[in-house]
Amino acid sequence: MSRTPAPLEIAEALEKVVMGQPEAVREMAVALSKKLRDLGVGNILLIGSSGTGKTTLMRAVEGYLSGDPELAGRSTVVRIHANVLAEESQSGQRGQALLLRLLNRAREQLGSACSAQEAIARASRGLVFVDEVDKIRSHIGGVVNTDGIRAQETLLTLIENESVPCTLPAWAGGETVDFDSRGLLFVCAGAFEGLYDAVYDRVTVGRDRGKLKAVTVMDGGKIREEHHFSLRDWLESEDLFEYGLTPQFLSRFDAVVLLNDLEVEALVEIFLGSPDSGLRQARDYFATRDIKLAVSPAAARRIAVEASRQPRMGARALKEVFRRVIRDHEYDPSVIEGGAGRTLVIDLPEVEAALDRDRGARASSRP
Repeated sequence: MSRTPAPLEIAEALEKVVMGQPEAVREMAVALSKKLRDLGVGNILLIGSSGTGKTTLMRAVEGYLSGDPELAGRSTVVRIHANVLAEESQSGQRGQALLLRLLNRAREQLGSACSAQEAIARASRGLVFVDEVDKIRSHIGGVVNTDGIRAQETLLTLIENESVPCTLPAWAGGETVDFDSRGLLFVCAGAFEGLYDAVYDRVTVGRDRGKLKAVTVMDGGKIREEHHFSLRDWLESEDLFEYGLTPQFLSRFDAVVLLNDLEVEALVEIFLGSPDSGLRQARDYFATRDIKLAVSPAAARRIAVEASRQPRMGARALKEVFRRVIRDHEYDPSVIEGGAGRTLVIDLPEVEAALDRDRGARASSRP
């Protein structure tokens, strides 16, 4: 019998890439372990600000499966943008783009000599990542969004239907067949911009005013009251209905997972350890010039603190901040002192100086 990894093993692998999101990783690990055992598994909805790791998690799962020869052929994985489903819905052939991606990916795994039946069987057990699902709201600003409604209906059809008409590609014969989509696992993700503010307003000035209790804190010898609000604690299904997800659509997700906003410690971990970090890219660049790049712990933390001031950008802010620090060195590495095997050390004073220069330049450019 083929090896099927346990959730803990999968989570340990995913956490090497996805940092600061233990709940999302654990939920995905359990679902994937069940999926690889051909067991029933519920669909997952991921909600998190831009840069918190939604797409990174999707890519990590793809990489995990493709990197293990025993797992590579046991689940066909595709990613699709929700807007593609919205645009396609206008043609009347709902779900065709997604089903064709699954079939073509299955053929890549099985080889070009595979039969249409083999490709369909493999594709019908696929794992589908739908990105930016918040873009297919049923209404926007009080105006009905017909494309969004149709896209949600398309996903509903695929999630629950055992007989979805599908016109096969030319390599598979081109005829129209019934595709059984019940075996697909859907992981949908979106930033849901504005949801945080809407829920906060509900519990502070709206219908649930007064439910968010103030806490007393001591600050500098003075006592004051603060309201500590977490979307995780207050989000209700009704909030997502009001945002624009239909009840029928939302009910098809067994798990709604809120990703954490990245705190400074998580940003430090991502900056130093993520394979896609700006630091890793810069080190690779300098290595081609026989230069070793080092960043002190204090400098790394200062970069993370600066990035944390842009919470809506999440981990993406790290690259933007580090770019301000490293760009002059990358432009002309020849000025770095030392001979062969030189080392460039970025320390706290250099980070502070770079950020001060950048702030000064921005201030002088303002009218």
